[in-house]
Amino acid sequence: MDLVGLIIAGLVVGFIVGMTGVGGGSLMTPILLWFGIPPSTAVGTDLLYAAITKSGGIYVHNKKKNINWTITAWLTLGSVPAALLTLWLLHYLKTDLDVLNKIIKYSLGWALLFTSIAIVFKKRLLAFSQKHAGDKFHSESKTQNFLTVAIGVMLGATVTLTSIGAGALGTVTLFFLYPLLPTPKLVGTEIAHAVPLTLVAGLGHASMGNLDFNVLGHLLLGSLPGIYLGSLLSGKLPDLLLRNAIAMMLFYVGFKLVV
Repeated sequence: MDLVGLIIAGLVVGFIVGMTGVGGGSLMTPILLWFGIPPSTAVGTDLLYAAITKSGGIYVHNKKKNINWTITAWLTLGSVPAALLTLWLLHYLKTDLDVLNKIIKYSLGWALLFTSIAIVFKKRLLAFSQKHAGDKFHSESKTQNFLTVAIGVMLGATVTLTSIGAGALGTVTLFFLYPLLPTPKLVGTEIAHAVPLTLVAGLGHASMGNLDFNVLGHLLLGSLPGIYLGSLLSGKLPDLLLRNAIAMMLFYVGFKLVV
């Protein structure tokens, strides 16, 4: 296995995440597949990688008061049980590893396609949701709470199966439910929710043997300085160009996995 290549991959993904905020899972999992790592191991490794790299983000965002802990709690109420149920189903299918890898690969493809679309239309979706901020369900807390839990369920299942969705898909769905919440708070809330979800899902995959500690260690060696450097250069390069380039790449990879 190309260990130096994995460190470089971690550095590049960390740098892009630090600079653009685009979810690391949507970039890292396809890269691990390219390195010849089986889909189930790639997903399990990436989930713990995400939990470790994003945990530092909680500290920073909480210090800046960028986390709405109430929304995080409602999301977690849906996502963690959904993650545990998905893990149980994956464990049940463990008897045939080929079937499991095929399911994960196909689900991964669709998650990448939806993520690429979410990245491209993120600003338009935000504008649309803010336009409808006065709609009935935004002012009814019970309905809003129920929908937040429902989004958590969707994210829990998607993230556990593909390691993708906590970032781009999570933020876009939150835009619709909480259009008046400032963007930094949306991002901080999404990160606060992503850590317990990816940790539970990652540990579940690890208990099934879907984890490569060697790969995880080398990815972190690259990604931690990468995220730091990317954060420093955030806003220096044209964000739209980078996002569209990433979206095109994710769409292409997703299409190849589905077809």
